[in-house]
Amino acid sequence: MALESQRVVQVIHGSDILKHVEPNDFVISMRSFQGGIEWCGLRGSISSAYVMLIPSSEIYPAFFRYLLKSQTYIQALQSTTNLVRDGQALRYENFTLVDLPIVPICEQVQIATFLDRETTKIDSLVTEQQKLIALLKEKRQAVISHAVTKGLDPTVPMKKSGVEWLGQVPAHWTVRTLKHIVSTPITDGPHETPDFPDEGIPFVSAEAVSSGRIDFTKIRGFISEADHLKYSKKYRPQIGDIYMVKSGATTGITAIVETDRNFNIWSPLAAIRCSEIASPYFVLNFMRSRNFQEAVTLNWSFGTQQNIGMGVIENLAVPIPPLVEQVAIADRLGHLAGQFEELMNEASKAITLLQERRIALISAAVTGKIDVREAVAVAEEVA
Repeated sequence: MALESQRVVQVIHGSDILKHVEPNDFVISMRSFQGGIEWCGLRGSISSAYVMLIPSSEIYPAFFRYLLKSQTYIQALQSTTNLVRDGQALRYENFTLVDLPIVPICEQVQIATFLDRETTKIDSLVTEQQKLIALLKEKRQAVISHAVTKGLDPTVPMKKSGVEWLGQVPAHWTVRTLKHIVSTPITDGPHETPDFPDEGIPFVSAEAVSSGRIDFTKIRGFISEADHLKYSKKYRPQIGDIYMVKSGATTGITAIVETDRNFNIWSPLAAIRCSEIASPYFVLNFMRSRNFQEAVTLNWSFGTQQNIGMGVIENLAVPIPPLVEQVAIADRLGHLAGQFEELMNEASKAITLLQERRIALISAAVTGKIDVREAVAVAEEVA
């Protein structure tokens, strides 16, 4: 059986006289709804961009919270509008078009109690996996930092690098600035905003390298062949070039060119092309070390956003082992990076599965597809 939602909850639009929100009311954004229903714990008021649902005495608010966030309800509500397809905003009438199940109050309490317990367990497991990923990232950076500043042989004698943030390095290494290990001057993309046609040459900016790889699904847009040729007079990408984000929230993030496809870059990226004395992958790993990232943080400036200048970048120090040692270090780190990546991917998959389990469990419980009464009774006996 089902009941029209209007009979179970009172729907109040933000522009109506009643704008006051009490604890246990539900507030929903009309413009960006993606299951964004919040159960209020505080008193307040709402604007016309929101709708408020006031549960009747037939509704247990904790149950209602799970019901309104279930995939079943969200899909039903979205089917009453072209919100997903056309970006159409919800209207408060949409909430009266979705039927809600009739569930005795006692069962609502049992379902909410069951879901509170089970979702807490799932959330704890998700948190554990997230902590694991954070620890793996920290361990990966520690391994990188040690290898590119101390080398692979723990028995070699050390010396002071002469750079405070770099510390000691192996005695047979040299220390140079970035501008002295490149084959062409460090440069960046054009300091102008081009037109962005629907297709053309990919135009890469900070977002596309924010993951540490060049992601062509996150490019700024496309530029014309004419603009590409114009910008290529200053810089044209080639395999082995290193990009570093030099402005914005991801300042310091690096990526390396591993494709011969045609593309160009914008001004938030600095392009570093190593000379024959430096292995690009060794330099890339060094730029990802704690030491180098600390140097970036110490030297960036703030305007509307954090920023590090080209002159500063080119004068940052880099330890330089013999080339054969650089290659060995880079190869070793490449192997270890694959192992770390595999472990992090497994943790990410576990998180996805747990989140899917959570969604499915909520939908099944609030729609009666699973009977939780016995589970609640057993848990209460154990407690």
